[in-house]
Amino acid sequence: MRRFLLWLIYRVIMRFLLKLFAGISIKDKENIIHNGASIIVANHNSHLDTITIMSFIPTKQLIKTHPVAAGYYFGKTNSKKRLSNYFINALLIPRGRPKKGENKPDPIEMMLEVLDRGHSLILFPEGSRGEPEVMQDFKWGIGLILQARPEIPFIPIYLKGLGKVLPKGDPVPVPHLSKITCGKPTLPISKDPAEIVTQVHNSIVSLKNNY
Repeated sequence: MRRFLLWLIYRVIMRFLLKLFAGISIKDKENIIHNGASIIVANHNSHLDTITIMSFIPTKQLIKTHPVAAGYYFGKTNSKKRLSNYFINALLIPRGRPKKGENKPDPIEMMLEVLDRGHSLILFPEGSRGEPEVMQDFKWGIGLILQARPEIPFIPIYLKGLGKVLPKGDPVPVPHLSKITCGKPTLPISKDPAEIVTQVHNSIVSLKNNY
């Protein structure tokens, strides 16, 4: 039932709305098809980013794909938390890693547990939405995850235009042509988290430059 619901929401309804408001087009969408665990990484300018990516993920992968989201925002209330879990399939993580003696979940460990189940993540290494078409510095999380699980590939994605359709702080969508391009599944070439972060960042910048 839930698999059908996710198919209906993302592959039918959301894809239609995205086509209507964003004229969305996709390049190399076959790269997003992957059997087993993977980490989809993309730039982040809009709440539409997650919806757009999920609308192109094959139905059989949707149920095993979890967008990583801020628990303090999407899990602020019990009803919001349930909606995020059920309809977005989100993995809600706390802000920051626990300090010594602090009793709270470790977001890195939470993401590793999902990958160890053979499921996939959608992760925005910038952390928060930035200005339209402007990439922010990447946080270390993606580097730490790929350092711990170097056998799991990341799939880089570049999103263009969605920050103008639904920019940060604006609840009303504005029609604007948008594009998505998918890179090939890639394994980290280093064991150093900083170098992995640079590799992931450069892979998305390369998609942007070569679109």
